[in-house]
Amino acid sequence: MKITWLGHSGFRIEIGGQVLLVDPWLSGNPIFPEARRAEAISGATHVLVSHGHGDHVADAVAIARELAIPAVGIYDLMTWWQQKEAIDVIGFNKGGTVHLGDVAVTLVNAVHSSSVPGPDGPVYTGGEAGFMISGEGHTIYVTGDTDVMADMEIFNDLHAPDIGILCAGGHFTMDMRRAAYAARTFFDFKTVIPCHYRTFPLLEQSAQELKDALAGVEVIEPEVLQSIDIEAT
Repeated sequence: MKITWLGHSGFRIEIGGQVLLVDPWLSGNPIFPEARRAEAISGATHVLVSHGHGDHVADAVAIARELAIPAVGIYDLMTWWQQKEAIDVIGFNKGGTVHLGDVAVTLVNAVHSSSVPGPDGPVYTGGEAGFMISGEGHTIYVTGDTDVMADMEIFNDLHAPDIGILCAGGHFTMDMRRAAYAARTFFDFKTVIPCHYRTFPLLEQSAQELKDALAGVEVIEPEVLQSIDIEAT
């Protein structure tokens, strides 16, 4: 398995013969080198979208169309894109699981908001969500944008994720302290990767607080387009 940060909340996850692009924001992302876009999306099989905000969906439709691959996410946004953008989609809802080859993806709750700009103000795009991605003997919890929530205890009981990709930049989501609390209180992660940070001065710039709070957990501060290799079990 390879997990590659694309900056902000974007990830390329190579797992179980699939290449999943999660919340890819490449165009205009201050910390993504746009000259390496082709490398980032090469061989992708699906685009996973957690919610409708521009820093998560900016490139999703273009990539899905360019590579002729489906966008995967909450039913409301997916069916709207299918009708409006004429792309292939896989729409489902929280608690639902879809199988992408040998990879199981479950849509789980998040606490945030979800909209896109419209002519008369924000247009609601279905609920915000996270993902449980299972394959190669691992389960990855991608939080999407969220705060700490008691639901996380249920997620662990049902899915027992060993890898956490946690939003942790603060202001719009959990900060490092709250992400550490969530990881320590509800999960038994072996590996934690923070995201939704470092992109702007408004967000947290270091994951040191997260590292300090999670003794015994491998907390990896990712670097853009540097793959993190995780052995199958």
